[in-house]
Amino acid sequence: MTLLHYSCKAGAHGVGDPAAALRLSNQLISLGADVSLRSRWTNMNAVHYAAYFDVPELIRILLKASKPRVLNSTCSDFHHGTALHIAASNLCLGSVQCLLEHGANPTVRNDKGQGPAEVVPDPMDMTLDKAEAAMVAKELKQLLLDSVPLSCNLPRATLLNYDNIPGNLMLTSIGLKLGDRVVLDDMKTGTLRFCGTTEFASGQWVGVELDEPEGKNDGSVGGVRYFICPPKLGIFAPVSKIAKAVEKAPSSVTSTPKTPRMDFSRVTGKNKKEKKEIMEREKALRKKSMSVASLDPDGVKVELGDQVLVAGVKQGIIRYYGKTDFAPGYWFGVELENPTGKHDGSVFGVRYFNCMPKYGVFAPPSRVQRIQTLQKQLSNRYNHFVFVSYSILVLIACRYPPLVRSCQNPFDQSANFICHGASTREPFT
Repeated sequence: MTLLHYSCKAGAHGVGDPAAALRLSNQLISLGADVSLRSRWTNMNAVHYAAYFDVPELIRILLKASKPRVLNSTCSDFHHGTALHIAASNLCLGSVQCLLEHGANPTVRNDKGQGPAEVVPDPMDMTLDKAEAAMVAKELKQLLLDSVPLSCNLPRATLLNYDNIPGNLMLTSIGLKLGDRVVLDDMKTGTLRFCGTTEFASGQWVGVELDEPEGKNDGSVGGVRYFICPPKLGIFAPVSKIAKAVEKAPSSVTSTPKTPRMDFSRVTGKNKKEKKEIMEREKALRKKSMSVASLDPDGVKVELGDQVLVAGVKQGIIRYYGKTDFAPGYWFGVELENPTGKHDGSVFGVRYFNCMPKYGVFAPPSRVQRIQTLQKQLSNRYNHFVFVSYSILVLIACRYPPLVRSCQNPFDQSANFICHGASTREPFT
Protein backbone atom coordinates (compact mmCIF):
# COMPACT_ATOMS: atom_id res chain seq x y z
CA MET A 1 0.00 0.00 0.00
CA THR A 2 1.15 3.53 -0.73
CA LEU A 3 0.84 6.61 1.47
CA LEU A 4 -2.06 7.73 -0.72
CA HIS A 5 -3.95 4.51 0.12
CA TYR A 6 -3.43 5.09 3.85
CA SER A 7 -4.48 8.70 3.46
CA CYS A 8 -7.80 7.63 1.88
CA LYS A 9 -8.41 5.16 4.71
CA ALA A 10 -7.62 7.84 7.28
CA GLY A 11 -10.39 10.04 5.87
CA ALA A 12 -13.24 7.78 7.04
CA HIS A 13 -15.86 9.86 8.87
CA GLY A 14 -16.21 9.06 12.55
CA VAL A 15 -12.95 7.11 12.58
CA GLY A 16 -10.36 9.28 10.88
CA ASP A 17 -9.96 12.96 10.05
CA PRO A 18 -11.30 13.85 6.56
CA ALA A 19 -9.80 17.36 6.60
CA ALA A 20 -6.31 16.10 7.48
CA ALA A 21 -6.60 13.30 4.92
CA LEU A 22 -7.59 15.84 2.27
CA ARG A 23 -4.56 18.04 3.00
CA LEU A 24 -2.18 15.06 3.00
CA SER A 25 -3.61 13.67 -0.25
CA ASN A 26 -3.25 17.05 -1.95
CA GLN A 27 0.37 17.22 -0.85
CA LEU A 28 1.09 13.65 -1.99
CA ILE A 29 -0.48 14.30 -5.41
CA SER A 30 1.54 17.49 -5.78
CA LEU A 31 4.68 15.41 -5.11
CA GLY A 32 3.74 13.00 -7.90
CA ALA A 33 1.70 10.27 -6.18
CA ASP A 34 0.07 7.90 -8.70
CA VAL A 35 -3.69 7.53 -8.15
CA SER A 36 -3.88 4.40 -10.29
CA LEU A 37 -1.42 2.34 -8.20
CA ARG A 38 -3.04 -0.66 -6.51
CA SER A 39 -2.57 -2.29 -3.14
CA ARG A 40 -1.02 -5.75 -3.41
CA TRP A 41 -3.22 -6.87 -0.55
CA THR A 42 -6.67 -5.79 -1.81
CA ASN A 43 -6.00 -4.85 -5.47
CA MET A 44 -7.72 -1.51 -4.75
CA ASN A 45 -6.53 1.86 -5.99
CA ALA A 46 -6.96 5.16 -4.13
CA VAL A 47 -10.37 5.89 -5.68
CA HIS A 48 -11.61 2.46 -4.56
CA TYR A 49 -10.48 3.16 -0.99
CA ALA A 50 -12.08 6.61 -0.93
CA ALA A 51 -15.34 5.11 -2.22
CA TYR A 52 -15.20 2.26 0.31
CA PHE A 53 -14.72 4.61 3.27
CA ASP A 54 -17.23 7.15 1.86
CA VAL A 55 -14.97 10.19 1.51
CA PRO A 56 -16.43 12.13 -1.47
CA GLU A 57 -14.09 15.07 -0.83
CA LEU A 58 -11.12 12.80 -1.58
CA ILE A 59 -12.82 11.26 -4.62
CA ARG A 60 -13.07 14.70 -6.24
CA ILE A 61 -9.37 15.52 -5.94
CA LEU A 62 -8.32 11.97 -6.87
CA LEU A 63 -10.40 11.98 -10.07
CA LYS A 64 -9.10 15.44 -10.93
CA ALA A 65 -5.51 14.19 -10.69
CA SER A 66 -6.05 10.81 -12.40
CA LYS A 67 -6.55 9.57 -15.92
CA PRO A 68 -10.14 9.05 -17.17
CA ARG A 69 -9.82 5.25 -17.11
CA VAL A 70 -9.41 5.26 -13.30
CA LEU A 71 -13.03 6.34 -12.83
CA ASN A 72 -14.47 3.02 -14.04
CA SER A 73 -11.53 0.79 -13.12
CA THR A 74 -12.50 -2.54 -11.57
CA CYS A 75 -11.28 -4.38 -8.47
CA SER A 76 -10.94 -8.16 -8.25
CA ASP A 77 -11.70 -8.18 -4.50
CA PHE A 78 -15.21 -6.94 -5.30
CA HIS A 79 -15.96 -9.37 -8.15
CA HIS A 80 -14.36 -6.96 -10.63
CA GLY A 81 -16.82 -4.22 -9.77
CA THR A 82 -16.09 -0.51 -10.12
CA ALA A 83 -15.81 2.14 -7.42
CA LEU A 84 -19.55 2.65 -7.94
CA HIS A 85 -20.16 -1.01 -7.02
CA ILE A 86 -17.96 -0.66 -3.93
CA ALA A 87 -19.73 2.49 -2.71
CA ALA A 88 -23.19 1.04 -3.42
CA SER A 89 -22.51 -2.21 -1.57
CA ASN A 90 -21.42 -0.22 1.53
CA LEU A 91 -24.36 2.24 1.43
CA CYS A 92 -21.98 5.16 0.79
CA LEU A 93 -24.55 7.61 -0.55
CA GLY A 94 -22.19 10.59 -0.71
CA SER A 95 -19.59 8.66 -2.69
CA VAL A 96 -22.20 7.33 -5.13
CA GLN A 97 -23.49 10.85 -5.79
CA CYS A 98 -19.94 12.15 -6.28
CA LEU A 99 -19.00 9.33 -8.68
CA LEU A 100 -22.17 9.82 -10.74
CA GLU A 101 -21.51 13.57 -10.92
CA HIS A 102 -18.08 12.82 -12.40
CA GLY A 103 -19.51 10.46 -15.03
CA ALA A 104 -19.19 6.99 -13.47
CA ASN A 105 -20.93 4.36 -15.60
CA PRO A 106 -23.98 2.89 -13.77
CA THR A 107 -24.41 0.12 -16.36
CA VAL A 108 -21.09 -1.68 -15.79
CA ARG A 109 -21.64 -5.22 -14.50
CA ASN A 110 -19.35 -7.24 -12.26
CA ASP A 111 -18.40 -10.91 -12.62
CA LYS A 112 -21.78 -11.91 -11.18
CA GLY A 113 -23.62 -9.92 -13.83
CA GLN A 114 -24.74 -7.28 -11.32
CA GLY A 115 -24.94 -3.57 -11.92
CA PRO A 116 -24.27 -1.05 -9.11
CA ALA A 117 -28.00 -0.86 -8.27
CA GLU A 118 -28.15 -4.63 -7.78
CA VAL A 119 -25.37 -4.77 -5.15
CA VAL A 120 -27.16 -2.37 -2.80
CA PRO A 121 -27.98 -4.35 0.40
CA ASP A 122 -31.57 -5.54 0.58
CA PRO A 123 -33.52 -3.53 3.20
CA MET A 124 -35.43 -6.72 4.02
CA ASP A 125 -32.25 -8.27 5.42
CA MET A 126 -31.79 -5.41 7.88
CA THR A 127 -33.06 -5.56 11.44
CA LEU A 128 -35.54 -3.03 12.78
CA ASP A 129 -32.83 -1.13 14.65
CA LYS A 130 -31.29 -0.30 11.27
CA ALA A 131 -34.35 1.43 9.84
CA GLU A 132 -32.21 4.46 8.92
CA ALA A 133 -29.84 2.26 6.90
CA ALA A 134 -32.84 0.70 5.17
CA MET A 135 -34.06 4.14 4.09
CA VAL A 136 -30.56 4.97 2.78
CA ALA A 137 -30.53 1.69 0.83
CA LYS A 138 -33.88 2.52 -0.74
CA GLU A 139 -32.78 6.04 -1.71
CA LEU A 140 -29.44 4.77 -3.01
CA LYS A 141 -30.99 2.09 -5.20
CA GLN A 142 -33.48 4.55 -6.65
CA LEU A 143 -30.67 7.02 -7.38
CA LEU A 144 -28.70 4.35 -9.28
CA LEU A 145 -31.78 3.16 -11.18
CA ASP A 146 -32.64 6.72 -12.20
CA SER A 147 -29.10 7.23 -13.50
CA VAL A 148 -29.37 4.28 -15.92
CA PRO A 149 -29.90 5.50 -19.51
CA LEU A 150 -33.22 4.31 -20.95
CA SER A 151 -31.47 3.00 -24.06
CA CYS A 152 -29.26 0.54 -22.21
CA ASN A 153 -30.04 -3.15 -21.97
CA LEU A 154 -31.00 -3.41 -18.31
CA PRO A 155 -34.13 -4.88 -16.68
CA ARG A 156 -35.34 -1.39 -15.75
CA ALA A 157 -35.39 -0.37 -19.40
CA THR A 158 -37.27 -3.44 -20.58
CA LEU A 159 -39.79 -3.90 -17.76
CA LEU A 160 -42.84 -1.74 -17.25
CA ASN A 161 -43.23 0.39 -14.16
CA TYR A 162 -45.74 -1.45 -11.99
CA ASP A 163 -45.53 0.91 -9.02
CA ASN A 164 -48.91 2.47 -9.73
CA ILE A 165 -50.78 -0.75 -10.51
CA PRO A 166 -53.04 -1.89 -7.61
CA GLY A 167 -51.91 -5.07 -5.88
CA ASN A 168 -55.12 -6.96 -6.60
CA LEU A 169 -54.79 -6.37 -10.35
CA MET A 170 -51.20 -7.56 -10.20
CA LEU A 171 -52.26 -10.78 -8.45
CA THR A 172 -55.13 -11.31 -10.90
CA SER A 173 -52.75 -11.02 -13.84
CA ILE A 174 -50.66 -13.91 -12.50
CA GLY A 175 -53.60 -16.02 -11.36
CA LEU A 176 -53.36 -15.46 -7.61
CA LYS A 177 -55.39 -13.82 -4.85
CA LEU A 178 -54.88 -13.03 -1.20
CA GLY A 179 -55.21 -16.14 0.94
CA ASP A 180 -53.81 -18.49 -1.70
CA ARG A 181 -51.17 -21.05 -0.81
CA VAL A 182 -47.86 -20.09 -2.46
CA VAL A 183 -44.27 -21.34 -2.75
CA LEU A 184 -41.41 -18.88 -2.29
CA ASP A 185 -38.19 -19.61 -4.23
CA ASP A 186 -39.34 -23.23 -4.70
CA MET A 187 -38.52 -23.85 -1.02
CA LYS A 188 -40.69 -22.08 1.54
CA THR A 189 -44.44 -22.51 1.59
CA GLY A 190 -47.00 -20.20 3.12
CA THR A 191 -50.12 -18.09 2.66
CA LEU A 192 -50.25 -14.93 0.56
CA ARG A 193 -51.21 -11.99 2.83
CA PHE A 194 -50.16 -8.82 0.99
CA CYS A 195 -49.37 -7.42 -2.46
CA GLY A 196 -48.53 -3.82 -3.30
CA THR A 197 -45.95 -1.06 -2.96
CA THR A 198 -43.90 -0.57 0.22
CA GLU A 199 -41.90 2.09 2.01
CA PHE A 200 -38.68 0.06 2.17
CA ALA A 201 -38.16 -0.51 -1.58
CA SER A 202 -39.60 0.46 -4.95
CA GLY A 203 -41.77 -1.81 -7.09
CA GLN A 204 -44.43 -4.36 -6.22
CA TRP A 205 -43.84 -6.72 -3.28
CA VAL A 206 -45.75 -9.63 -1.82
CA GLY A 207 -46.01 -10.48 1.86
CA VAL A 208 -46.23 -14.15 2.81
CA GLU A 209 -47.06 -15.80 6.13
CA LEU A 210 -44.82 -18.87 6.19
CA ASP A 211 -45.69 -22.27 7.64
CA GLU A 212 -42.41 -22.48 9.55
CA PRO A 213 -40.66 -19.71 11.56
CA GLU A 214 -38.09 -19.07 8.82
CA GLY A 215 -39.10 -15.49 8.07
CA LYS A 216 -37.75 -12.09 9.01
CA ASN A 217 -40.63 -10.15 10.60
CA ASP A 218 -44.24 -10.14 11.80
CA GLY A 219 -45.65 -8.39 8.74
CA SER A 220 -44.14 -4.97 9.54
CA VAL A 221 -40.90 -3.37 8.33
CA GLY A 222 -39.40 -0.09 9.54
CA GLY A 223 -42.42 0.62 11.76
CA VAL A 224 -44.93 0.22 8.88
CA ARG A 225 -47.36 -2.71 9.12
CA TYR A 226 -48.47 -4.42 5.92
CA PHE A 227 -50.14 -7.54 7.36
CA ILE A 228 -50.36 -9.37 10.70
CA CYS A 229 -48.70 -12.67 11.58
CA PRO A 230 -46.63 -14.14 14.45
CA PRO A 231 -42.95 -13.09 14.68
CA LYS A 232 -40.51 -14.83 12.32
CA LEU A 233 -43.36 -16.07 10.10
CA GLY A 234 -43.57 -13.00 7.85
CA ILE A 235 -41.42 -12.39 4.78
CA PHE A 236 -41.50 -10.04 1.79
CA ALA A 237 -40.36 -10.88 -1.74
CA PRO A 238 -40.72 -9.56 -5.29
CA VAL A 239 -43.74 -10.84 -7.18
CA SER A 240 -41.50 -12.86 -9.50
CA LYS A 241 -40.26 -14.99 -6.57
CA ILE A 242 -43.58 -16.67 -5.75
CA ALA A 243 -45.68 -19.34 -7.45
CA LYS A 244 -48.98 -20.98 -6.63
CA ALA A 245 -48.57 -24.10 -4.53
CA VAL A 246 -49.67 -27.24 -6.33
CA GLU A 247 -51.92 -29.39 -4.19
CA LYS A 248 -51.82 -33.11 -4.82
CA ALA A 249 -55.16 -34.47 -6.03
CA PRO A 250 -56.59 -37.35 -3.97
CA SER A 251 -56.19 -40.74 -5.60
CA SER A 252 -59.36 -42.26 -7.15
CA VAL A 253 -58.16 -45.81 -6.57
CA THR A 254 -59.74 -47.38 -3.51
CA SER A 255 -57.60 -49.45 -1.27
CA THR A 256 -57.88 -51.31 1.97
CA PRO A 257 -57.50 -49.24 5.12
CA LYS A 258 -53.93 -49.04 6.33
CA THR A 259 -52.48 -48.40 9.73
CA PRO A 260 -52.65 -44.65 10.38
CA ARG A 261 -49.32 -43.05 9.65
CA MET A 262 -47.60 -40.97 12.25
CA ASP A 263 -47.38 -37.28 11.37
CA PHE A 264 -43.69 -36.45 11.36
CA SER A 265 -44.16 -32.88 10.17
CA ARG A 266 -44.12 -31.48 13.71
CA VAL A 267 -41.15 -33.67 14.61
CA THR A 268 -39.29 -32.40 11.56
CA GLY A 269 -40.19 -28.86 12.50
CA LYS A 270 -38.96 -29.48 16.01
CA ASN A 271 -35.71 -30.94 14.70
CA LYS A 272 -35.24 -27.91 12.50
CA LYS A 273 -35.88 -25.65 15.47
CA GLU A 274 -33.40 -27.60 17.61
CA LYS A 275 -30.78 -27.48 14.84
CA LYS A 276 -31.31 -23.76 14.49
CA GLU A 277 -30.91 -23.26 18.26
CA ILE A 278 -27.71 -25.34 18.22
CA MET A 279 -26.33 -23.30 15.32
CA GLU A 280 -27.17 -20.06 17.13
CA ARG A 281 -25.41 -21.30 20.28
CA GLU A 282 -22.34 -22.30 18.28
CA LYS A 283 -22.37 -18.93 16.56
CA ALA A 284 -22.59 -17.20 19.97
CA LEU A 285 -19.68 -19.27 21.26
CA ARG A 286 -17.60 -18.42 18.19
CA LYS A 287 -18.46 -14.76 18.63
CA LYS A 288 -17.50 -14.96 22.31
CA SER A 289 -14.23 -16.65 21.45
CA MET A 290 -13.51 -13.90 18.94
CA SER A 291 -13.98 -11.29 21.67
CA VAL A 292 -10.52 -12.28 22.90
CA ALA A 293 -7.62 -11.59 20.56
CA SER A 294 -3.98 -12.60 20.52
CA LEU A 295 -1.86 -9.53 20.00
CA ASP A 296 1.69 -10.77 20.35
CA PRO A 297 3.76 -13.73 19.18
CA ASP A 298 3.76 -15.26 22.68
CA GLY A 299 0.00 -15.85 22.44
CA VAL A 300 -0.89 -13.66 25.44
CA LYS A 301 -4.66 -13.13 25.52
CA VAL A 302 -6.19 -9.68 25.66
CA GLU A 303 -9.64 -9.37 27.17
CA LEU A 304 -12.24 -6.68 27.64
CA GLY A 305 -11.20 -4.37 30.47
CA ASP A 306 -7.44 -4.76 29.88
CA GLN A 307 -5.17 -1.71 29.99
CA VAL A 308 -3.68 -1.09 26.53
CA LEU A 309 -1.64 1.38 24.51
CA VAL A 310 -3.06 2.60 21.21
CA ALA A 311 -0.42 3.35 18.57
CA GLY A 312 2.16 3.22 21.37
CA VAL A 313 1.00 6.59 22.70
CA LYS A 314 -2.58 6.71 23.99
CA GLN A 315 -3.43 4.68 27.08
CA GLY A 316 -6.89 3.30 27.70
CA ILE A 317 -9.13 0.32 28.46
CA ILE A 318 -10.57 -2.15 25.94
CA ARG A 319 -14.35 -1.85 25.84
CA TYR A 320 -15.21 -3.65 22.57
CA TYR A 321 -13.76 -6.14 20.11
CA GLY A 322 -15.42 -7.43 16.96
CA LYS A 323 -16.68 -6.48 13.53
CA THR A 324 -18.15 -3.05 12.77
CA ASP A 325 -20.41 -1.45 10.20
CA PHE A 326 -17.95 1.32 9.29
CA ALA A 327 -15.01 -0.81 8.07
CA PRO A 328 -14.18 -4.46 7.35
CA GLY A 329 -12.24 -6.73 9.68
CA TYR A 330 -12.04 -6.79 13.47
CA TRP A 331 -11.56 -3.63 15.53
CA PHE A 332 -10.83 -2.74 19.14
CA GLY A 333 -12.95 -0.09 20.84
CA VAL A 334 -10.88 1.68 23.49
CA GLU A 335 -11.92 4.14 26.18
CA LEU A 336 -8.94 6.51 26.54
CA GLU A 337 -7.70 8.07 29.76
CA ASN A 338 -7.66 11.54 28.19
CA PRO A 339 -10.16 13.24 25.82
CA THR A 340 -7.99 12.69 22.75
CA GLY A 341 -10.42 10.33 20.99
CA LYS A 342 -13.02 10.88 18.31
CA HIS A 343 -16.41 9.80 19.69
CA ASP A 344 -18.35 8.37 22.65
CA GLY A 345 -18.30 4.73 21.52
CA SER A 346 -20.75 5.11 18.63
CA VAL A 347 -20.01 5.59 14.92
CA PHE A 348 -22.60 6.49 12.26
CA GLY A 349 -25.40 6.03 14.79
CA VAL A 350 -24.35 2.49 15.78
CA ARG A 351 -23.26 2.15 19.42
CA TYR A 352 -20.50 -0.34 20.22
CA PHE A 353 -19.67 0.75 23.80
CA ASN A 354 -20.29 3.66 26.17
CA CYS A 355 -17.85 6.34 27.24
CA MET A 356 -17.61 10.13 27.55
CA PRO A 357 -17.45 12.20 24.34
CA LYS A 358 -13.95 12.39 22.83
CA TYR A 359 -12.78 9.48 25.00
CA GLY A 360 -13.60 6.72 22.50
CA VAL A 361 -11.44 5.48 19.65
CA PHE A 362 -11.33 2.43 17.36
CA ALA A 363 -8.08 0.80 16.30
CA PRO A 364 -7.09 -2.40 14.45
CA PRO A 365 -5.35 -5.15 16.47
CA SER A 366 -1.98 -4.23 14.95
CA ARG A 367 -2.16 -0.81 16.64
CA VAL A 368 -3.10 -2.05 20.12
CA GLN A 369 -0.71 -3.44 22.75
CA ARG A 370 -1.58 -4.69 26.23
CA ILE A 371 0.43 -2.80 28.84
CA GLN A 372 1.25 -5.89 30.95
CA THR A 373 2.52 -7.66 27.85
CA LEU A 374 4.66 -4.66 26.97
CA GLN A 375 6.13 -4.56 30.48
CA LYS A 376 6.89 -8.28 30.31
CA GLN A 377 8.65 -7.84 26.96
CA LEU A 378 10.75 -4.99 28.36
CA SER A 379 11.59 -7.09 31.43
CA ASN A 380 12.64 -10.04 29.25
CA ARG A 381 14.84 -7.78 27.15
CA TYR A 382 16.46 -6.32 30.27
CA ASN A 383 17.13 -9.79 31.72
CA HIS A 384 18.62 -10.90 28.41
CA PHE A 385 20.88 -7.83 28.36
CA VAL A 386 22.08 -8.52 31.93
CA PHE A 387 22.77 -12.17 31.10
CA VAL A 388 24.78 -11.28 28.01
CA SER A 389 26.73 -8.63 29.96
CA TYR A 390 27.74 -11.09 32.70
CA SER A 391 28.67 -13.70 30.10
CA ILE A 392 31.03 -11.23 28.44
CA LEU A 393 32.57 -10.36 31.82
CA VAL A 394 33.25 -14.05 32.56
CA LEU A 395 34.94 -14.53 29.18
CA ILE A 396 37.11 -11.46 29.72
CA ALA A 397 38.03 -12.54 33.25
CA CYS A 398 39.03 -16.01 32.12
CA ARG A 399 41.16 -14.80 29.22
CA TYR A 400 42.74 -11.63 30.69
CA PRO A 401 42.92 -11.88 34.51
CA PRO A 402 45.58 -9.13 34.93
CA LEU A 403 43.49 -6.72 32.87
CA VAL A 404 40.42 -7.36 35.00
CA ARG A 405 42.36 -6.90 38.28
CA SER A 406 43.71 -3.60 37.01
CA CYS A 407 40.21 -2.19 36.40
CA GLN A 408 39.57 0.71 38.77
CA ASN A 409 35.78 0.76 38.39
CA PRO A 410 34.29 -2.71 38.12
CA PHE A 411 30.64 -2.85 37.05
CA ASP A 412 29.35 -3.93 40.44
CA GLN A 413 30.13 -6.23 43.34
CA SER A 414 28.78 -9.27 41.55
CA ALA A 415 30.87 -8.64 38.47
CA ASN A 416 33.95 -8.02 40.69
CA PHE A 417 33.37 -11.33 42.44
CA ILE A 418 33.07 -13.15 39.14
CA CYS A 419 36.24 -11.56 37.78
CA HIS A 420 38.38 -12.32 40.88
CA GLY A 421 36.94 -15.81 41.17
CA ALA A 422 37.71 -16.50 37.53
CA SER A 423 41.28 -15.06 37.81
CA THR A 424 42.39 -18.07 39.85
CA ARG A 425 41.68 -20.36 36.91
CA GLU A 426 44.03 -21.10 34.03
CA PRO A 427 43.51 -18.78 31.10
CA PHE A 428 42.30 -20.13 27.78
CA THR A 429 44.94 -21.17 25.29
